[in-house]
Amino acid sequence: MKIETVIVGSLQSNCYVVYDEESLDAIVIDPGEQPGKIAEILAGRNLRVSHIVCTHGHFDHLGAVARLKEKTGAPIAMSGDDLELYLQAREQAVSWGFEIEAPPRPDLLVAEGTELAAGSLKFTVISTPGHSPGGICLYGQGVVFTGDTVFAGSVGRTDLYGGSMEALKKSFARVMSLPPETRLFPGHGPSSTIEQEKRFNFFMDEL
Repeated sequence: MKIETVIVGSLQSNCYVVYDEESLDAIVIDPGEQPGKIAEILAGRNLRVSHIVCTHGHFDHLGAVARLKEKTGAPIAMSGDDLELYLQAREQAVSWGFEIEAPPRPDLLVAEGTELAAGSLKFTVISTPGHSPGGICLYGQGVVFTGDTVFAGSVGRTDLYGGSMEALKKSFARVMSLPPETRLFPGHGPSSTIEQEKRFNFFMDEL
């Protein structure tokens, strides 16, 4: 398994290109902006995209979805609980002073336990609301992609539409219950491990 981290947009969102080095099948997670930058990596490594995954419906994690869907034909996967946010992403962006292309409707609405594959790689959806109603994490292969649920040393904000502190506490606890050696790849900022977050994340005090 290879993981390429592509930092995109003014809000410095992490887009992940995760691929099977043998089959060259890939999953693109949270293509927030700069579709050309992401597409360049896909083309340069001759990757075939099996899914485009949005961990949640905020504009800074899906601004490149429309162009990538057009280029790759890959299905868009996300939680149905964030569909309202997702479909209003262009309006969200404008309210923050940004402009993105409106995303097409998703092809696959995932839920707890949904499995997504790229070649021999398999990832399971963990439902992690709190930052948004339909936030998800992808877990498998010894790694977890947490979107804006958990960051290195921190967690996602809950003061945006649909956010819930109580839900975030439960979601954070679920992520922290993963094996300590699990590598954690968040929606913004550096990567970490579950072990490091259990030791240093300030939010542990909320459990």
